[in-house]
Amino acid sequence: MDTQNVKDTVRQIFTEYLNTNGHRKTPERYAILDTIYSIDGHFDIDTLYSLMLNQEKFRVSRATLYNTIILLIDARLVIKHQFGNSSQYEKSYNCNTHHHQICTQCGKVTEFQNDELQSAIESTKLSRFQLSHYSLYIYGMCSKCVRAKNRKKINNNNKKEK
Repeated sequence: MDTQNVKDTVRQIFTEYLNTNGHRKTPERYAILDTIYSIDGHFDIDTLYSLMLNQEKFRVSRATLYNTIILLIDARLVIKHQFGNSSQYEKSYNCNTHHHQICTQCGKVTEFQNDELQSAIESTKLSRFQLSHYSLYIYGMCSKCVRAKNRKKINNNNKKEK
């Protein structure tokens, strides 16, 4: 499905959600939705705010962004992730299932796909529970931080030997 078709579809889903739940359909909310569905990967509110500032047509407050994000999460068009101390978001409609590696040292988040993991999770029988979607977070250290830690360890050992 091409980008414009996805945007049209999510706009329709959002409109139905707003109508069903008695929320106003404002141009700002639709501009936020459109901006989010133009972003590849994760984003935080500050990134979204900066992108919205660069649009001449709509300047929205952070409060409007937070309130709209909540509506989009409820409409199942956006997923919220908690990576350490920061909240990050990503679009959820028509997106491939993927997993996340989070470096506990520098906080870097890397997405990856693994068909065996995905298959194992999706084929797991859950007692009295129907799986709709999932997120997998794997915590550890990225290769850059591992190298830095090893260099520091070597330097400390060299200092002790002197």
